[in-house]
Amino acid sequence: MSGKPTLGTVAKAAGVSIPTVSQVLRGTGRISEQTRDKVLETARQLHYVPNSRAAAIRSGDNHEIGFVINQLQNPFNAEVIGGVVDLLEAEGYLVSIVDTRDDPVRQSRQLEAFIRHGRGGLLWVPAMDTPEETFDLLRAQGIPTVTFLRNVRRDLDHVGIRNADATATATGHLIGLGHRRIAYLGGNDSSIVRRERVDGYRKAMVDRGLGSLVVWDCDDNKLAGLEAMTALRRAHPEVTALVCNGDMVALGASLAVTRSGLQPGRDMSIIGFDDIQDAAVATPPLTTMAVSPHKLGRRLARILLDRIEDPDMPPTTSEVTAELVVRDTTGALSRRGDVVGGDASGSAA
Repeated sequence: MSGKPTLGTVAKAAGVSIPTVSQVLRGTGRISEQTRDKVLETARQLHYVPNSRAAAIRSGDNHEIGFVINQLQNPFNAEVIGGVVDLLEAEGYLVSIVDTRDDPVRQSRQLEAFIRHGRGGLLWVPAMDTPEETFDLLRAQGIPTVTFLRNVRRDLDHVGIRNADATATATGHLIGLGHRRIAYLGGNDSSIVRRERVDGYRKAMVDRGLGSLVVWDCDDNKLAGLEAMTALRRAHPEVTALVCNGDMVALGASLAVTRSGLQPGRDMSIIGFDDIQDAAVATPPLTTMAVSPHKLGRRLARILLDRIEDPDMPPTTSEVTAELVVRDTTGALSRRGDVVGGDASGSAA
């Protein structure tokens, strides 16, 4: 036999009608056990897979969910996706994932493709500079939608993190260890999340009378963190501690400190953000603001299921509180003084 197996080919091979095959596969109708077994065995032999999208169109019940995310390669996002998939698959849903790479044009193509292929719900990290037309499109289609991390609309459900509170806690911890020259490393001003995190760092410093702020941009990956840490130390040798925009930046910064012959936690204190799995097993283990990415993903999925179950409920905002997990990359200010080495060239972002 050539071609994709259909209800018709299964019916012909089994010697029954197409409606009979349909009823057997859906578990409905008054079908004898002998006929049911014959149809199921024939479908198995022909490798027939029911067209769930067609069934969803007929029933109005679609169990395919789209997850539009940014920077899929980031381990934090991978762990969030794991939590989403674990819960939704347990509830009978299929999750398809795409990466916008923070490109609104690319995002528009992906969302339109999801709509054409009939997704039953959407989890979404909106790209920076997402146009109003995108929100209008989703509203017109009536797709249950939950935004993640970037809270850009009050008329959509949202799951996020109390970013400013977290970085204020992280900065306060470093101040409590005796550090006064503390920098913020990672991200850039165009990100809502990063702006919130810098606000927390800035407030903690200003509230304690520490006005010498250093905010240094870099991409949120390990290599960028390593390179930015090297440049930051040259420009600001007085800095003894870092609050980082994410664990990957912090791990890169920690590696840069180690390569320079210094010791994270003694010569330079470093705090990450997220508590990805690599944070605990790094050398040395990373102090971080933990948000439990896998659990965060499960919460995100649960909010979407609630929206699917009750489309008319008021929009909800759910934000998690990060918890300080102290490991080996933070410690009291070195008795050797504030300066950890390097020259004074370069500039802060």
